[in-house]
Amino acid sequence: MNTPNVEAVKLDELNCWRIRHGQAELLVAQQGAHILSYQLAGQPPLIWLNDEAVFKTGKSIRAGVPVCWPWFGNFERNPQSVKAMRVSNQAPAAHGLVRAMDWELGGIEAEGESLKIEFLLPCPEGGLPGWPHQVDLKLSIRLDEQLHISLTSHNTGQQPVTISQALHSYFAVSDVRNVHVEGVDGLSYIETLEDWATKKQSGDLRFTGETDRIYLDAPPLLSIVDPAWERRIELTSTGSRSAVIWNPWVDRAAAFSDMADDGWQRMLCIETANVMGDVVNLTPGASHTLGVSIGSKPL
Repeated sequence: MNTPNVEAVKLDELNCWRIRHGQAELLVAQQGAHILSYQLAGQPPLIWLNDEAVFKTGKSIRAGVPVCWPWFGNFERNPQSVKAMRVSNQAPAAHGLVRAMDWELGGIEAEGESLKIEFLLPCPEGGLPGWPHQVDLKLSIRLDEQLHISLTSHNTGQQPVTISQALHSYFAVSDVRNVHVEGVDGLSYIETLEDWATKKQSGDLRFTGETDRIYLDAPPLLSIVDPAWERRIELTSTGSRSAVIWNPWVDRAAAFSDMADDGWQRMLCIETANVMGDVVNLTPGASHTLGVSIGSKPL
């Protein structure tokens, strides 16, 4: 059995843990239960740690794997069933409420040859600010030959709840202009940059400009093929039928204060999601788990 090495570290204002297990090294922050980076010994990172990321209390982090919940993206673009859950006169934050909250570290323990890390976010009585529902969250991370992430929502209240959500994963790539995504050929997608028009994908997805697409009825397996790094990153999802693929490209990246002007070249987001018609309806007592397993293979 491998003995994990767990080191408590501080990144500016945030409490984090650097965890080494076998060939894997994981960096995770308490705020947001936010995976910041993940890589295997001797290989480039799989999860991208933005060099310009800001680690401040209460500020969401543009890197790694943000947890978007109980809505995704621009609140007003969510289905009415999701918007109806919110009761507030304040402007809603993008990507929900939990990215900048401190989660409880439930434990780090070996399970055979794998390592399990668990974060908990029990819902306070009365719900979250502007969101008066009783839903407890658990983020589980498992390290073996791959990185496994799962987000479980458990409705402990007496009323049904509808959520949208995503594991907003930033993947490290050699150069986004030279990679492509397999598994999307023939899928319908929403082109958010063209007035949210619905289109159909033809062939693999390649990148020549800003990209922000919501793929509908996505298959469980999507792959990023990176010839320069001679690898294929494979994402295997569970509890999801939608995926968001995003890269800000030149102009958007230049407008971000927490990303280098050329940072867009080194990252590609494929977000395992429950969005649009793929929202989650939780009856009282019900649970739902959204998950993704991430690994790489040589080309």
